[in-house]
Amino acid sequence: MPAEKDPGLPRAVEAMLALTGLVIVGPVLALAGLAIALESPGPILFRQVRVGQNGKPFTLYKLRSMRMDTGKGLGVTAADDDRTTHVGRFLRKTKLDEFPELWNVVAGQMSLVGPRPEVPRYVNLTDPLWQKALAVRPGLTDPVYLGFRDEEAFMSQVDDDRENYYLTTLQKYKLRGHIEYLERRSWVSDVAILFKTVHAILAPSKAPLPDAAEVERIARGESSPLNTPRK
Repeated sequence: MPAEKDPGLPRAVEAMLALTGLVIVGPVLALAGLAIALESPGPILFRQVRVGQNGKPFTLYKLRSMRMDTGKGLGVTAADDDRTTHVGRFLRKTKLDEFPELWNVVAGQMSLVGPRPEVPRYVNLTDPLWQKALAVRPGLTDPVYLGFRDEEAFMSQVDDDRENYYLTTLQKYKLRGHIEYLERRSWVSDVAILFKTVHAILAPSKAPLPDAAEVERIARGESSPLNTPRK
């Protein structure tokens, strides 16, 4: 998978913004880390191998939101997942758990805007959709992420095999959305996404979840990913 020209924000600008962000949220991360340590034993940071640009693996950092005594379990998390701690639910809802990923941006493994990175067992490097999505560095946010911020609530509505549904439907929905954005991406659109993401974090709305039937149509390539009707 050869790398394609990335029309997003310059790497130096991203690194500077990410490092500044880490300094600003440092006190918040320290308080969150203390809360994590007080509630359940284990490390404060959660480390997991994800697939980066051109299929290269890297270690992603998050604040730990689950208990350590749960075993491997599913890679898919829903709102009713009993592995998540009380502090973890708050961190996930506010997206504070993802702030350590700014270090991945500083290290050059991620971008501020781009497709969310996936775990290796959920990536098919022979799939043309994955090849297009992995032509750029994965990111902290993008339009699909913004439109599906409460993915865990959506997954809690799935009664059948949630992992299978994620792989056969929701993942394809997200991949098509990532690719559609990348095809028309510019540094201006990246800046717009960043402002929308900051606004969504500081002033979260109660926007309805995407319509499940439309998600399935998009997964089959029958509709546009970035114009998903809501319930």
